[in-house]
Amino acid sequence: MGKKKKSEKPSTAMTDVEWVIMNVVWEHEPCAAGTVQEVLAETHAWAYSTVKTTMDRMVVKGQLTRKSIRNLNLFSSAISPENAKRGELKRLLSRAFDGALTPMLQFIVDEEELSAEEIQQLRKLISRADRKSE
Repeated sequence: MGKKKKSEKPSTAMTDVEWVIMNVVWEHEPCAAGTVQEVLAETHAWAYSTVKTTMDRMVVKGQLTRKSIRNLNLFSSAISPENAKRGELKRLLSRAFDGALTPMLQFIVDEEELSAEEIQQLRKLISRADRKSE
């Protein structure tokens, strides 16, 4: 009934806490929940049980995989950083900009104080996109 079919894609929709944990997993995979909790100890005062429970839920959502070796559970990412970012961007575009990229870029240019370096980087990206479309 509530089981996920093998052919379903993993969910790239992550909470803020899941993003924090996933960034550690991407950097240290495969890793145990204790490793993640230790890495985050200085920046987040999360108990081991909180980290482990969240990671178990991420397995259910298809974001992480778990491999058990005796009594050790090693977690690995089931989605790449690029796919996670792509999913997050699509959700943002859909919710805030009716799926249109140009209004989002216009908003960023109008609302953010872009440095000269950032403006130059944007020009390079637009130029590269222009060459691709020719």
